[in-house]
Amino acid sequence: MDLITNLSLGFSVAFTPINLLYCFIGCLLGTLIGVLPGVGPVATIAMLLPATYALPPVSALIMLAGIYYGAQYGGSTTAILVNLPGESSSVVTVIDGYQMARRGRAGPALAAAGMGSFFAGCVGTLILAAFAAPLTEVAFKFGPAEYFSLMVLGLIGAVVLASGSLIKAIGMIVLGLLLGLVGTDVNSGVARYSFDIPELTDGIGFIVIAMGVFGYGEIISNLGKHADEREVFTAKVTGLFPTKEDFRNMIPAILRGTALGSALGILPGGGALLSAFAAYTIEKKTKLRPGEVPFGKGNIRGVAAPESANNAGSQTSFIPLLTLGIPPNAVMALMVGAMTIHNIQPGPQVMTSNPQLFWGLIASMWLGNAMLIILNLPLIGMWIKLLTVPYRWLFPAIVLFCAIGVYSTNNNTWDIWMVALFGIIGYMFIKLGAEPAPLLLGFILGPMMEENLRRALLLSRGDWSVFVTRPLSAGLLAAALLLVIIVALPSIKAKREEAFVEAD
Repeated sequence: MDLITNLSLGFSVAFTPINLLYCFIGCLLGTLIGVLPGVGPVATIAMLLPATYALPPVSALIMLAGIYYGAQYGGSTTAILVNLPGESSSVVTVIDGYQMARRGRAGPALAAAGMGSFFAGCVGTLILAAFAAPLTEVAFKFGPAEYFSLMVLGLIGAVVLASGSLIKAIGMIVLGLLLGLVGTDVNSGVARYSFDIPELTDGIGFIVIAMGVFGYGEIISNLGKHADEREVFTAKVTGLFPTKEDFRNMIPAILRGTALGSALGILPGGGALLSAFAAYTIEKKTKLRPGEVPFGKGNIRGVAAPESANNAGSQTSFIPLLTLGIPPNAVMALMVGAMTIHNIQPGPQVMTSNPQLFWGLIASMWLGNAMLIILNLPLIGMWIKLLTVPYRWLFPAIVLFCAIGVYSTNNNTWDIWMVALFGIIGYMFIKLGAEPAPLLLGFILGPMMEENLRRALLLSRGDWSVFVTRPLSAGLLAAALLLVIIVALPSIKAKREEAFVEAD
């Protein structure tokens, strides 16, 4: 009964004209940047964070959430039409989606992606609404020791679930933790690692790192590619609706993808990307029906399952953020940044102290999913036109927008130079094949970990055993240790590498 009361409060907030407008803007922008290859939701949200200063907190978060799940939709459009994943979680959709388009079945492929995304998005939001309240009750039992142990588990989870080399993922997290230490020590008031540069005594800005590494880094990387690598789609998209046979094949795939995505989205570091990889792998292992197209040659299940999984994963990844204040992935880390800008402390107290924001955000996701279906299917022609805009016109606008955004946060030219520096660093990460998302998680969680570690030690008078004598804390550390042991096992290590290679 409480759930119905809470959701009616949420819908009353989400249905206000201003929130409907920002929900629509978020979904439109999300689809737009999902369609444009190389500009992901992390870069876009990082660029738009300064713009949210002037907005009411609820509207700002509704818009940023819309960008995130909108990008999961938009990414599938380019993956299917031009063999370019607009978003990292659409990498798997390319395999069968583009083959369907080449066989003149782009319409059913896009419809399968849209329907799967809509269903999974609605289910993911329902799970978020149902589990948010009980998980928040659990979160109130957490003290500094439990929070520290939870963050250790979160960082280890991010390492385990990051694509690519484990050593590189650990290196990125450690670098993020170290960058988080720059600034003034909260307890003693002494400047640390500031090298006598006055601007660094306040620490490195979160927006500066996010925009540099993801925004400018991606731009430099894209400029390094030859123009011939960008395909232009000229074929006409006809016959949007899938056949009866298509529905028979794709409905079980959508259900499997939704279930898998909902579960994996909650895990730290995995979210939408891992969900899509896992869903595709499961579909490949499921027996083909007589007369069904093989995988890799245009099987509709290879589009429906990963698209459902990445949307369900993107919705349920809000659970750890809203209930525990722990960001499970880079986009959620940016949402923490947005909440901090508006003086909202992420965590279990959001539900009790700011129920309008909490339930308004959840209710807006249903509206957003409905808007995305309306936006995506009829406007496919427009999205294709966007792909023909030369990148040489697109990137100066993005660079300028980033620079204005960064400057407007502190009215400080130092930040612009810092973004440029982190842009070069971000490009180096791409060249080295190092995933930058763990760095952002380490940077966000680093200061929070340090604060909880010190608080726990202060309360226990310097006794380190507090982390293993408290049952919840000991359980979380045991889970973290178990994860490390499991991923170190040779058979698991080989399976992990195979899972990530299969989607390439």
